[in-house]
This record gives sequence, structure tokens and C-alpha cells, in this order.
Amino acid sequence: MKNINRRKFLSLSALAGAGAMVVPQMAFSAVKGNDETQEKSKTIPTRMLGNTGIEIPILSMGVMRADNPAVLRAAYNSGLTFFDTAHGYQKGKNEEMLGAFFKGKDRNSFFLATKGKANLKSDNFEAEYEELFNTSLRRLQMDYVDIFYTHALDNVESVSDPRMLAMLKKFKAEGKTRHIGFSTHANKPEQIDAAIKTGVYEVILISYNFKLDILPELDAAIQRGVDAGIGFVAMKTMVGGVEDAAGDKKVDGAACLRWVWQNPNITTAIPGFTSFDLLDNCLAAAYSPELQASDTQYLAGLQQNEMLYCQNCESCVKQCTKHLPIPAIMRAYMYNYGYNYPSLSKETLVELSLTGNECSGCDSCKVNCPSGFKISDKIAAITPIVNVCDDFLA
Repeated sequence: MKNINRRKFLSLSALAGAGAMVVPQMAFSAVKGNDETQEKSKTIPTRMLGNTGIEIPILSMGVMRADNPAVLRAAYNSGLTFFDTAHGYQKGKNEEMLGAFFKGKDRNSFFLATKGKANLKSDNFEAEYEELFNTSLRRLQMDYVDIFYTHALDNVESVSDPRMLAMLKKFKAEGKTRHIGFSTHANKPEQIDAAIKTGVYEVILISYNFKLDILPELDAAIQRGVDAGIGFVAMKTMVGGVEDAAGDKKVDGAACLRWVWQNPNITTAIPGFTSFDLLDNCLAAAYSPELQASDTQYLAGLQQNEMLYCQNCESCVKQCTKHLPIPAIMRAYMYNYGYNYPSLSKETLVELSLTGNECSGCDSCKVNCPSGFKISDKIAAITPIVNVCDDFLA
């Protein structure tokens, strides 16, 4: 791998017109919510997760970016019971943190979901996927999880793949997971319908927010899934976390969450709060989940903003002369400039086998993004991260 120093990468990003590279926030040192028997003066509404029999608060915790156990403790002590992680988050440290935190706690006091990416092209898929899941269980120090998702599917072929379905059913039959599902960012209505046809999936984790252009089609598909007994969990509810492409102002997460909860078919949302302030903002919404007139006005004002959330419509891929995986690159851009998570941004791009010089040879970008993204600028601003030493991103 070609090495470049941090200063040079910052210069590359600045020249690309997207501002300086961000680095993760310092972990909060404040201690909050240590008393696990504290009285809870407020309550959060709960909903049933499809036909799983699991009833959980409408607010849950996406633990992906969290690295401070004190924030996890505060969420748990505030009445949150559902926690979402994945095999690859923080290269396994995320699962390890959850395992250490929940060790010794009443297993009936929380629900836990983890996810694993599957390489269906591998001849050793079954053995590799089983080892991946077993590794996650070891990190979590648990015999089972409540939900195991196959991670980040983007086509109906993967949803319906017989080898995939066989492995998921095997994990459930062995007692390693109580329920099975998949997560997805793209082609959601089609994948939901494919999942219904299999009769196997019990939970689907989907990106869901007020900016989606396909809401009528998606809501109709979600209803079909609910009618078939599938439960739905929402992610990417805060459309990238910032109000504009420059990332200068954080979105009002409470307004975004209240909008999501107006759909009764969404059981819970899993925002990725990493600080006490962000947790408090989400809790304030959960305690008063009714959409306010001020929320509607605020969200309407953001409809025309570019923001950082890619719709995954994939029209860009068809337009690109190099057929680059632009939606995934845009997600990596969001991870860095919206989420302050450069290591995940790099991990996402490395999985795509990108080199950091993808647009060389193109005189001008021919891609016209329906969301208004300046595609070539964003690609130039994020792909060089694949050549940055991990120590600069930690």
C-alpha cells in the first residue's frame, strides 16, 4: 500500500473542495448513569417486532461508533433494551465492548443484534460464515444473540440465495440466534418482497428517513412485510447527521426520529449516538414522540439541502464510464464527513478494492446525481483515505 502522511492527505482533501479531513471525537470522560437501579421518571413507548414476540422501546442504540462504555451504560440505565452491533464494527472491538458490559447482567433485561457480511462467491462460504458468527459470539461472551442479520445485502439474488437461507436457518436451529434477518441500504422494496417469498426472514434492518425519494413504494413494501409477520428496524434516520454537504451544522435528531416513528410499521430506530448530549436529544424525542408542527417545518426546510445521505438509486453507476460503486463511495464519504468515523470510511473503500485514484483519465464527470451530489468532488475528497495509515485514523 502506498503511504502518504497525514498532512499530505489533508491537502488532498482540501484541494478536492470538501474541507479538511475529520478525526474522531475524543471520548467523553464524564460519568453518567452509574446507578443502575435509578428510578426512571419517564417512559418510552414500546412496539412489537413483527412476529418475533420481542417488545422493545421505539428508541434503541446503534452501537457502531460508540467506544465509551459509559454512554452504553447511560443508554441501558435510561430504559433502552435493544442494542445493535456488527462483526466488523471497530474491527471487533465494538462487540467486545458489549460483551464486557453485559457480562453478568440479566439476559432478559436486553436484546442484542449483530450482523455479518457474507461472501457468497467463496467456495468455503459455509465454513467461513459459521466461523464469523462463532467469533462474534466469543467476543460478545454470549451463547446466542436475539437477532443475527446477514449484513448489507443489495440485491434480491442474495436475499433468496439457497446457501444463505440454509446457513441462517442452521444458526437458528442450533440456538445461536433466536431470530434471523438482513440489513440493506439499496433496492429495499424489491428485497422486502423477495424476503416475504422466502418465508425465512423475521426482521429487516433498513435505511429509513424523511429524505427518501421512494417513500410511497417503500412504505407499501414495508406494509406487505408487516402483513407477512416481518419486523422492521430503522437506521440512517438522521440522513448523514449534518444539514448540508459541508457538514457545518448537525441535524436535529429529535425531529428526524419523530418523523420515523409516525410510521407504526417501524418498530424501533437505532441512532448511533456517541455522547451523552446526543443520547439526551434522542431520549427527549422518545419521551415525546408525537411529530410537532415545528418538526414538520424544520424537516421541510431541509428537503432541498444536499446533505450527505445517498439515496442508493444507482442511476450514477449506469452513467459512470468506469461503472464505479458510487453509492458505496458516497456512504464512505458520509461515514467520514458526517459521522466523524474515518476508519469505517477506509474499511468500506478497501472492501471495494479501490486505489484512491479512481477518476484518473476522465476529463470531466458525466454523472448527474438526482440528489445534487457533486460526485467527482466527493470521490476525490474521500478515496485517498485508502492510502492513509490506520494509526492516523484511530
